[in-house]
Amino acid sequence: MSDILIVDDERDIRELISDILKDEGYTTRLAGTSEQCMAELNSEAPALMILDIWLKDSQMDGIDILKHVKRDNPDVPVVIISGHGNVEIAVAAIKQGAYDFIEKPFNIDQLTVVISRAMETARLRRENNVLRRGEGVVSDMIGESSSFRALQSQLDKVTGSNGRVMLTGPAGSGKDVCAHYIHAHSNRANAPFVTVNCATVEPDRMEEVLFGREGADRGVEPGLLEQAHGGIIFFDEVADMPLGTQSKILRVLVEQQFQRVGGNDKVRVDLRVISSTNRNLQTEIANGTFREELYHRLNVVPIDVPSLEDRREDIPMLTRYFIENLNKSQGLPLRELAEDASTLLQTMQWPGNIRQLKNVIERVLILGPDKGSITAKELPQSDAGETGENGLAITGSLATLPLREARELFEREYLMTQINRFGGNISRTAAFVGMERSALHRKLKSLGVMTSNKAGARVAQIQPDEMHQAAE
Repeated sequence: MSDILIVDDERDIRELISDILKDEGYTTRLAGTSEQCMAELNSEAPALMILDIWLKDSQMDGIDILKHVKRDNPDVPVVIISGHGNVEIAVAAIKQGAYDFIEKPFNIDQLTVVISRAMETARLRRENNVLRRGEGVVSDMIGESSSFRALQSQLDKVTGSNGRVMLTGPAGSGKDVCAHYIHAHSNRANAPFVTVNCATVEPDRMEEVLFGREGADRGVEPGLLEQAHGGIIFFDEVADMPLGTQSKILRVLVEQQFQRVGGNDKVRVDLRVISSTNRNLQTEIANGTFREELYHRLNVVPIDVPSLEDRREDIPMLTRYFIENLNKSQGLPLRELAEDASTLLQTMQWPGNIRQLKNVIERVLILGPDKGSITAKELPQSDAGETGENGLAITGSLATLPLREARELFEREYLMTQINRFGGNISRTAAFVGMERSALHRKLKSLGVMTSNKAGARVAQIQPDEMHQAAE
């Protein structure tokens, strides 16, 4: 961003500065009075301001304008210029937050150097703020299954717009990763990405966290909405937002402005909004815990994020990614994944989804040896059931059935697990279980197992009773 606002009551001066800066590759806007200056600020904040202290025929002088800028747009550097310079004025300007003070008549080279340094300082400050919030690193999208490819295709379609996106899916499925992906591939990639953890912020502090506060005793404390200006605000688990705050956020979405807690002035913001939830918001609306108007404002582009169960094919790739990432970030051992461990991971239950998988891999790397492949023996085992001499666990429900019924139940569950593991690919399933493809089809039909589309992938499920009976 290289837009510079030049405020000076002398037309020749502001046009001269403008011509100089245009030659340097900047774009400029001009204002001759405080009223024109405030109008320009309210329309869009510049990258930098050049501000004259004395403004004829204006309601405010340069110091007054500087106070407004530092309160409402603290990231905008301000260079003060004056033909009546003295030490007292310079000190007053610096105390109010001016980047530098230049006395007229100024040296052109001095002016351009100061502007270049001011903009670089502002850029570094913005990047530092992002890194301090821990949001500077965009998580990678990892996968190759059909459900993953369908998800990524949807995300790619929304990156080029400013439309509001609602990400739905179970906890731990990677909705935050999807939000980061949209940000990283959008035209706001160099602007802030700010997360509002609606489930963790105390309800009585939510408005202060979002809108900030101001007062004579504490000055101005920008909230998360203000910090996200120009970028993306991510409402994580938006269903947990208090009802009272919901109505105020709705107003922000409509007006693109708000008041800080304890303040009277309007703060304008330019935001793209992404939300996520693991709940059914229609049910929340019916229960009176979520505002229907806000739902329609946020749910412009709904995207469903599949559970790990719906993308079992991706588990080996995700596991290798976590091993490499944990090695780089924590120095944990860089180990290979044995085939039996890969198979077991693909057949385990993952109620915590990708987050649970990452935790399991981290625990294995911490507690396991430093070398050698990760084997199935190192992975968490089920505690349920009785264990025979060969170490095979027999669940209580299976042990109570006659042999024929138990065998049929086992075969059904086993084959459904393998089909889902291979993303609905019958040929790969048949090769793994050691059956001819046609024989596997007959076996599935006799067991009442069918495949259907879910989240962009083929998954196995039990046929409805009437269909199974008809097939028999």
